[in-house]
Amino acid sequence: MSSNITKVAVIGTGVIGAGWIIRALAHNKQVIAFDKNIKLEKKLIKEIKRTWPYVKKLFNKKKLNLNKLKFVDSIKEAVKDADFIQECVTENYSLKTKLMHGIGKYAKPNAIISSSSSGLLPSRIYSKCKNPKRTMIGHPFNPVYILPGVEIVTGKKTQKSYINKAKNFYKSISMNPLLVKKELPGYLADRLQEALWREALHIINEGYASTEDLDRAIENGPGLRWSLMGIFLTYHLAGGKAGMKHMLEQFGPALKLPWTKLKAPALSKKLSSRIIKGTRKQAKGKSVEKISNIRDEYLVSLLKMRKKFENKLR
Repeated sequence: MSSNITKVAVIGTGVIGAGWIIRALAHNKQVIAFDKNIKLEKKLIKEIKRTWPYVKKLFNKKKLNLNKLKFVDSIKEAVKDADFIQECVTENYSLKTKLMHGIGKYAKPNAIISSSSSGLLPSRIYSKCKNPKRTMIGHPFNPVYILPGVEIVTGKKTQKSYINKAKNFYKSISMNPLLVKKELPGYLADRLQEALWREALHIINEGYASTEDLDRAIENGPGLRWSLMGIFLTYHLAGGKAGMKHMLEQFGPALKLPWTKLKAPALSKKLSSRIIKGTRKQAKGKSVEKISNIRDEYLVSLLKMRKKFENKLR
């Protein structure tokens, strides 16, 4: 998919911002980066070099061109010439609203402004942004430089023409944009992840399993199925020849059983300690960087393999 967007500004160069930068560079975009913490520049360059072997393999790129990346020392300098602006700062309404006011003030009138927020409402984030018709959420998934999903969530004033331009841009950097039909907190995938996370906390808190037990339960069971066909098609197969119809008839009554709690338990010192100790034990002395490398290598291999089967399903 081609896009006439060539110059991308990324505001905030932490984990998510760095992911966007790496992905954009892998698709020959010119990137202008800004972060109030100037010390993150060296950290970002290190992360780009760490991840490039996986990005290179996934997107069949020959070499890294860091000349396409430019750091600037102000938001104005970052956004003034950008065609597309991806914001990646802390999840806080007050902070993002103030930031978007500044971005809207300095950005070109037709530049698309997208927030990487993982759950905040765009209508609130952009309430003070100039020309809100070009604003939206572009919620990615970590690691952004590998995972193709991005949820587009629009506000009440977002215009369709800008949504289409954003979709084309995301496709041009090998992403699979999904337009959320209505504005809602948490969007789609994070609401599902949050429900699973809350249940996991209860199970740990009540001593039924360790963190490793729960990870293995997902890794060796539903996680393998979900990576290809998600939730609903998985349950469709559970119904046999009659599919979802039989599945609902047979397992629907179980929805009334008190199996889940959904409301999160208090994150007490005891629960926090169990989770921290449990994940440290799982890491077996490996650094976060080492585990990230293993994850990235696996995800690249998985995505390449999945393409063969996706074509048969979709």
